[in-house]
Amino acid sequence: MMRRPTDVNESSTLIETIGTQSVPAAEPDPARSQPSGIDWAPTEQARLTDFARVASTRIGRGLPDYRAIHAWSVREPGQFWSTVATYFDVLGTGLHGTALASSDMPGAQWFPDATVNYAENLLRHADVPDSATRTAIVTIGEDETITTLSWRELRDRVAGLAAALRDLGVRPGDRVAAVLPNTPQAVIGLLAAAAVDAIWTINSPELAVPATVARLTQLAPVVLIGCGAYRFNGKTIEYADRLTALADALPSVRHLIIDAPGDQLPTVRDVAVHDFAELGGRAATPIYEPTAFEHPLWVLFSSGTTGAPKGIVHGHGGMLLESLKSFALHYDCGPEDICYVAANTSWMVWNAMVNALSTGAAVVTYSGSPGYGGPDRHLRNIALTGATLFGTGAAYLQLNERADTDLSALDLSALRFVFSTGSPLPDSTWRWMRENLGPAVHVGSDSGGTDICSCFVGSNPLEPARIGVSQGPMLGVAVRAWNDRGERVVGEVGEMVITVPMPSMPLYFWNDEHGDRYRSAYFDRYPGVWRHGDWITETGDGAFIVHGRSDATLNRHGVRLGSADIYAALGSVPEILDSMVIGVEQPGGNYYMPLFVVLEPGTDPAEDLSDRIIAAIRSHAGARYVPDEIVIAPAVPTTHTGKKIEVPIKKLYLGVPLEQAVNLDALSDPGSVTFYREHAARVRAAHAAGRSDRE
Repeated sequence: MMRRPTDVNESSTLIETIGTQSVPAAEPDPARSQPSGIDWAPTEQARLTDFARVASTRIGRGLPDYRAIHAWSVREPGQFWSTVATYFDVLGTGLHGTALASSDMPGAQWFPDATVNYAENLLRHADVPDSATRTAIVTIGEDETITTLSWRELRDRVAGLAAALRDLGVRPGDRVAAVLPNTPQAVIGLLAAAAVDAIWTINSPELAVPATVARLTQLAPVVLIGCGAYRFNGKTIEYADRLTALADALPSVRHLIIDAPGDQLPTVRDVAVHDFAELGGRAATPIYEPTAFEHPLWVLFSSGTTGAPKGIVHGHGGMLLESLKSFALHYDCGPEDICYVAANTSWMVWNAMVNALSTGAAVVTYSGSPGYGGPDRHLRNIALTGATLFGTGAAYLQLNERADTDLSALDLSALRFVFSTGSPLPDSTWRWMRENLGPAVHVGSDSGGTDICSCFVGSNPLEPARIGVSQGPMLGVAVRAWNDRGERVVGEVGEMVITVPMPSMPLYFWNDEHGDRYRSAYFDRYPGVWRHGDWITETGDGAFIVHGRSDATLNRHGVRLGSADIYAALGSVPEILDSMVIGVEQPGGNYYMPLFVVLEPGTDPAEDLSDRIIAAIRSHAGARYVPDEIVIAPAVPTTHTGKKIEVPIKKLYLGVPLEQAVNLDALSDPGSVTFYREHAARVRAAHAAGRSDRE
């Protein structure tokens, strides 16, 4: 039996081990807890029903339910996406011609003869008679002050900034970069860049300056837009100095546009400095550059936890069609809705929030702390703004479950849909939401990625929803679970693959001239088939369970285990604030699987805590999921978007030096890695000592 790391850790003051457990290799593993009965059922006709009626007439056959619509969408993807464009009367040219000229992956060619402009299609809602009074953006501050921007005001400010960008020499294909929080200025900047056919990218000011430079240097932007200061957690964060440092570090930048009082504009080398409010307030006629369907719209970046962040490029047309499909057809979103999406601007979910404008819905911008005044901050904002849709990370909902947030004092009567993403939504959190929100609110756990700025599996308005599963594949997404032989598997864990191209797939990676990194990222395992990097289970009735990243998958005794199943099980242990599990292949064929737990402040690790953790994991996930060791840790390292970094931490236990294993600039708390580096060194030393003893 392998020597446990606890043999050398018992006297350590850096960690506290509260239990170990050995799991026999031959022990059968019970199935993951089965989804319960119906959690939500549709009661009203959705826009997707009307879309199916129109599509049925067009293709000459019936589409009686969601599964029939989905089957058609992946069997005839060109016809499906062409119907989306026609149904929503997308503005552009050539959209009635060939929709899919080549279905190769990578290399699919969408609407090769079409032109379309993302900004024009979103701002068309400013051309209706009531656009001067109908709200497009609701902004709420930490002090609960609410301001609004009408559709007409939004269009006019975008037109003014777009005209200013043209005057500053910005041309199609130039890059416009921003460092802004989630504010109307960020939305205006994106739409203005899109209007002139420049390529947009944005980072949150919370991101460290070196991490921001690492992203923006790749793009060589000609314009940098930023803020002089912003409010966060009750404090004013001065940012002008960091913004000027960024401009100094980016020799390509010719113009700095800053959201700050005119008398506080800084001086930067030979860069011209402009007042955002003045440029955006210029009177101008909206002009939208005709743009090829697959012309770049924006660049999103991967987290970059182990190296330089990858620049993921999406196109005008693909993002527009994806936004209409997702928000209008899946989330049943329209002009009467108010979308509240909890995200900072470094997370692709912020871009998805802007996508919601394509349906005519209003969006809420909030740049404050999600915990200001309590963990229910976003929920209080929903009550104050009358939001009807709420998009958030599962971690935020879990935080409120653990705090047992009392929602009875909040008026959430307008809320009808909650979509959770970022990580799987634990069953216990789902039940907590149901108990607090009531049966009329549709709760969904959706899974996608920055790669497509949308979801692969998730919610739909035509089928009942059940706790513990994503309802099914999204329209136009041919998602499957495959085994190592490239065979579809149902009822067992497999690799998530996409077998049919989607217009929202990346056009390419930035600075990847020959497409080598793009092919390596998605198509190296199964040529011609997108491998996303998630472990999923497809159920017998076509729903999906997401188990976490396959590159962080635990492979114990030859059995693949999803880390998300362990995290979900720990939701029933109230003392645990956060957790992370890794699996480390060790010399000699041994496998070490520690579970790191962060305890609630003031928690006494009583003797039975280890037993209760193990019991919860056995009950909710299975015996094979019980860790070799349970270790109290001070924190779980995460990216700026809240994702755990299991793979980089695993590399530390494999002996990879810290500077090669982890990009500290990509982390929200770089110091949190120190604990794991030191613990990993002791584990490796203990294993080496054990081998020497046996030798």
